[in-house]
Amino acid sequence: MNALCENLHAANEADKAPRHIRSYVLRQGRVSNAQHRYHKELMARIGVPYAPVQIDLTAIFGRASPCIFEIGFGMGETSAAIAAANPQNDYLGIEVHTPGVGNLCKLVAEAGLSNQRIIQHDAVEVLRDMIQPGTLSGVHIFFPDPWPKARHHKRRLIQPPLVALIASRLAPGAYIHCATDWEDYAHQMLEVLSAEPVLENTAKDFAPRPDHRPLTKFEQRGLRLGHDVWDVVFRRRHELL
Repeated sequence: MNALCENLHAANEADKAPRHIRSYVLRQGRVSNAQHRYHKELMARIGVPYAPVQIDLTAIFGRASPCIFEIGFGMGETSAAIAAANPQNDYLGIEVHTPGVGNLCKLVAEAGLSNQRIIQHDAVEVLRDMIQPGTLSGVHIFFPDPWPKARHHKRRLIQPPLVALIASRLAPGAYIHCATDWEDYAHQMLEVLSAEPVLENTAKDFAPRPDHRPLTKFEQRGLRLGHDVWDVVFRRRHELL
C-alpha cells in the first residue's frame, strides 16, 4: 500500500510539472518498409523508453564513457557519422518522428555501432525527468526548426528555460553546441546562451565549425548556393560565478 501511495504521489507531482511550448509538430510522415523494419528490430535493443525516472547512463551503455545528448537528430545521418568517428564516446539521441528514428536504427545496424541509444520522446521532458544533473559531457542541437515567422518565434527550441535546464545537466567543462543556417536564429542562440551565467562562450561570438560536426549533404548544397551556417559552442564553467 505504501508503495502504491508513493507511485500515485510521484504521478501527481509529474502532472504538476510546468507545460512547455513544443518546438515541433508531429506529422504523419511516410515510413519506408526498411525504416519500419529497423525501428521494430533495433528499438528493442537500443531504444530507451521514456519514463519520469532518472536513468543510469552507465547501465544503459554498459560502460562508463562520456555521454553526448543530441536533441532532434532528424534522419540520423550526422548522428551515425559522429558516433562512428568517436567510438570512445556514447551518444543518446532524442527524436519524435518515426521515419527519422527508423532511419537512424538502420544506419546503426549497417555500421555496427554499439555507442548509440535512442529515446523517441519530447527532449525537454527527457532532460527534465530522466537525465541526472551534471552527467552529460555534451549536448548537440543541429539545425533545429527555425520557425521563421515572427509570431512563431516562441516555438523555437533555444529559449532561456531550456538552456538553463541543459546547463544543469552538463558536467563542469562539458559543452553545448548549436548550429543553424538562419542568421536571426543564430543571433538569438548566441544571446540566450550568453545570458546563462553557468555557461561561457568558447569563442568571441560565433565559433568555427568543430571537427566533430561533419558537413551534411544539405549543408554542402547550401554552402554552394552561398548560404551561411553559424555554430555556437559554449561550455559549463568549472567554477560558478
